[in-house]
Amino acid sequence: MGLCQSDEEKTGCEKSKAIDKQIKQGAANDERTVKLLLLGAGECGKSTVLKQMRILHNNGFTDDEITQQKRVVYNNTVTAMHQLIKAMQQYQIKYSNPEREIDALIVQDVIKQGRESEPFTPELAVAIKKLWGDKSVQEVYEEKRLECHLHESTRFFLDSVDRISNVNYKPTDQDILLTRIKTTGIVEVAFVIKKVHFRIYEKQ
Repeated sequence: MGLCQSDEEKTGCEKSKAIDKQIKQGAANDERTVKLLLLGAGECGKSTVLKQMRILHNNGFTDDEITQQKRVVYNNTVTAMHQLIKAMQQYQIKYSNPEREIDALIVQDVIKQGRESEPFTPELAVAIKKLWGDKSVQEVYEEKRLECHLHESTRFFLDSVDRISNVNYKPTDQDILLTRIKTTGIVEVAFVIKKVHFRIYEKQ
């Protein structure tokens, strides 16, 4: 009966052999892959390590990812200033210049409207710069930043408002390394160093 095998059966047999070959090849490749799982509490730098690996060994980020990260930079910057404004209110600290109250309202209005991830308007950029330059805000940042749960990147982004608010702004590798966003699931980065395959996983 084997001699009477139909063309359809032969095709199916060839496909089966091809699949078996792919499975064996995949298993062999898998054995040669170094797998690493990053563990640690939140905000301990796991995501930063993954980003660094991509920059160093995996050609960085795609245009779509850079565009997405731009929104994260906007969000991180506005949210940081909003946290400082809330701290000023919570601890009943007055601004060095009373006019900063108006600037604070501008930032709060952006948050209320859910526009913190959008490009800065000239009005918002000026408001954030003036607030950040206020002596009382600087003192709150220095003395209360841990209580306000501010990221280490807060000063970097608030110092960079002119650059971030530029219409042609494009996040640098440094910007992307410092962004913070809460994600869920498992993030994987794969790369090759000296012909050795690595896969690094981070459980969010």
